[in-house]
Amino acid sequence: MNLIIKNGRVIDPSQGIDDTLDVVVENGLIKDIGRDLQTPAGVEVIDGGGKFVVPGLIDMHVHLRDPGLEYKEDIISGTRAAVSGGFTSVCCMPNTKPAIDNKAIVSYIINKARTEGFCNVFPIGAITYGLQGDRMSEMGELKESGCVAVSDDGHPVANSELMRRALEYARGMGILVITHAEDLTLVGEGVMNEGFTSTEIGLKGIPRVAEDIATARDVMLAEYTKSPIHIAHVSTEGSVQVIREAKARGVQVTCETAPHYFTLTDDAVRGYNTNAKMNPPLREKHDVAAVKAGLKDGTIDAIATDHAPHHLDDKDVEFNAAMNGIVGLETSLPLSLALVNEGVLTLSQLVEKMSFNPSKILNLQRGTLKVGSIADLTVIDPAVEWTVAADALASKSKNSPWLGQQMKGAAAATIVSGKLVFNGR
Repeated sequence: MNLIIKNGRVIDPSQGIDDTLDVVVENGLIKDIGRDLQTPAGVEVIDGGGKFVVPGLIDMHVHLRDPGLEYKEDIISGTRAAVSGGFTSVCCMPNTKPAIDNKAIVSYIINKARTEGFCNVFPIGAITYGLQGDRMSEMGELKESGCVAVSDDGHPVANSELMRRALEYARGMGILVITHAEDLTLVGEGVMNEGFTSTEIGLKGIPRVAEDIATARDVMLAEYTKSPIHIAHVSTEGSVQVIREAKARGVQVTCETAPHYFTLTDDAVRGYNTNAKMNPPLREKHDVAAVKAGLKDGTIDAIATDHAPHHLDDKDVEFNAAMNGIVGLETSLPLSLALVNEGVLTLSQLVEKMSFNPSKILNLQRGTLKVGSIADLTVIDPAVEWTVAADALASKSKNSPWLGQQMKGAAAATIVSGKLVFNGR
């Protein structure tokens, strides 16, 4: 498919572009970008007037639940939800059944995504076999098979010696380690953030220091081994400060946060709302402020969703028994655009954190609109208002804390390798 996007506000941090321009796509690549370009014969025209045209959004942290848990989500429904939310690429975490810890599972995911998916899918392999934390996976094989990183996400690697060796081995293989920073001995039986709200409503709390200590350990191991590391789903003031100080020392550390950590506090749990139960848990106002400050000053490199679909049966239970996680692919864009409206980020900085930086961190060769690059684009309507409705979500699962709430901003078109895969809400 060949097409041209006319008169959109083109924002491409990789080239320092923020201007009203046309973008021509031909044979799956960016053919031309400029002002008042001639419309080639026989191409599809997309009106970009009043809209933002940006490099395709990249979510570096999603759970597609495929293989093994397809009743919650699968590659087809998950990638459909992704393009509905404006994402052209997603990176899927390894806590499937079986885990993504061998070549066969990686090949299954890549092949299914290629033949049935709506967007690019980049697998993330396991650090340890079965995510058990006791035996390191064959990272070289995982990388050769197509994995772009390794992680035991959902499970911290508690053994510090194993984590050290994993960092050293991954550095040699040229593959990034993404860590789930959590000290389980401090978590105990906690089910939400430890603080005033947990005390008042009678739920066992998880102290924020459980994340802070684990973040500090992993950063120190990365510093000692001179290895790159990426910290997933940063949620606390302490973790933000640890990472900020490490970057100032020259440690090769990057990190991400998710929209719920700069939008919600643990007050959302009141009423024992299981759609507000996640890991790490929602924190307090000062943590939200610290996450926003980390985004603003560049401490936090990326915004990811940690899209974690669960069937109603996993959530419609007592709070203590409910599974952790929320869906986020279809609400991430409007929640993140709110940061621009609040003055936390410029629009260019937001695009960096949702496209260019994830691509750079994982070496995906995307996140740009340079002529000759792969034509992954997102056209954003910043003014459209819509209500989050369960029956309108493309994801199989509906576990969102924003059900029934109004959003502003959405993807108007999602283009993957030059193909229009989503056209309007």
